[in-house]
Amino acid sequence: MISDELLDSYRVSGEKVRVIRDALKENDVVGIVLAWDEEHVLIRRPNRRIVKLSRSYKVQPFKEPRPDTLDLEQNDASL
Repeated sequence: MISDELLDSYRVSGEKVRVIRDALKENDVVGIVLAWDEEHVLIRRPNRRIVKLSRSYKVQPFKEPRPDTLDLEQNDASL
């Protein structure tokens, strides 16, 4: 789960993030962090729609390359 401090730094800077939900790149959510609580995070997508996602998903800066699917599967197995 992503820390409150990291989410706050993304929110304050307005940096675009990528939320990786599964191995398919098409299912990623890209946007900016608006708010969060213990279980969820709100992301504003480029089309201005707001998506409520679980904090258990991997969140990374959009400018970083997306990890390979093998890396994701190994991380999921460790949870």
